[in-house]
Amino acid sequence: MKIAVDAMGGDRAPRDVVEGVSLSSRERGNQVILVGDESQIRREMARLNGRANFDSVSLHHASQVIAMGEPPAQAVKHKKDASLVVAARLVREMHANAMVSMGNTGACMAAALLEMGRLEGVQRPGLPILIPHHRGSTVLIDAGANIDCRSSHLVQFAAMGEIYAEQILGIQRPRVGLLNVGEEEGKGNELVQETYGLLRQAGVNFIGNVEGGDLTNGRVDVAVCDGFVGNVVLKNIEGVALAVIEMIKDAYSRGGYLAQLGALLSRPAFRLIKKRMDPAAYGGTPLLGVNGTCIIGHGSSSPWAVSNAVGTAEKFVELRINHLIRERISQLHLSRGGHG
Repeated sequence: MKIAVDAMGGDRAPRDVVEGVSLSSRERGNQVILVGDESQIRREMARLNGRANFDSVSLHHASQVIAMGEPPAQAVKHKKDASLVVAARLVREMHANAMVSMGNTGACMAAALLEMGRLEGVQRPGLPILIPHHRGSTVLIDAGANIDCRSSHLVQFAAMGEIYAEQILGIQRPRVGLLNVGEEEGKGNELVQETYGLLRQAGVNFIGNVEGGDLTNGRVDVAVCDGFVGNVVLKNIEGVALAVIEMIKDAYSRGGYLAQLGALLSRPAFRLIKKRMDPAAYGGTPLLGVNGTCIIGHGSSSPWAVSNAVGTAEKFVELRINHLIRERISQLHLSRGGHG
């Protein structure tokens, strides 16, 4: 198996990407194609010298880079030789089984769609993210790939989210909920109400409407929404988590000797919490519904996160998740009223 990795994507690229690929190669022995400016990549490989393993790593030169702040669609259209575009092209041309990028998220999605296309039957690809809670994780889909959605798109997100929860999280028969402003049937806007009716007949394990608080209490395994709502929820959760951490630090610093002693004694527990909440454990999230494997990581990803993203890409391919998604989509019971 070969994984094409965008060496130029990320806040500290290519340094952390090259180091992460080295970690992955040493741990898994996987074949990786580093895509990007060859001279910069070789410089980072030389810097690591004897501390790295590049026996199964090859290089593919790409002369352009898409920066984090560039308009995604325009950048992908005009920068045909950008590293993340070339990585997606390698998957389309079957020189690689999957691509990984820590670069511009919108550009990654645009490149994957342009080069790989969609899986048969998929109307819109969806971006799932994992929200940790005390029992495990909830899959939220869509987290920002599609701002404007139809009800049939949301039903397909539910089906793809089910596959993701089953295969990656190991949840048997995941509970699917529709994110809404209340649990009662009939709540929500026109899109959500229409989606509710379709999900009841779609053949997924639909448990009804769920509210924002259910994302973190373990009541639902897959929460479905459009990308506008999903991205707002994601950013809010990230912001609240950071605020709580800062408030805890402030409370310990102001609480005197006993509070500081408590903080010291609590460190092992906080380390466990941090480990469970750290997205670097997966390294990246797949763009579900494209005709290939595209794993998108955070721009601030560490080498460990990059290594885990490569591992996620391998697992995604090995489990034949795209094949399972294609089958599940073909089995959905959607009426003509679903605006397909």
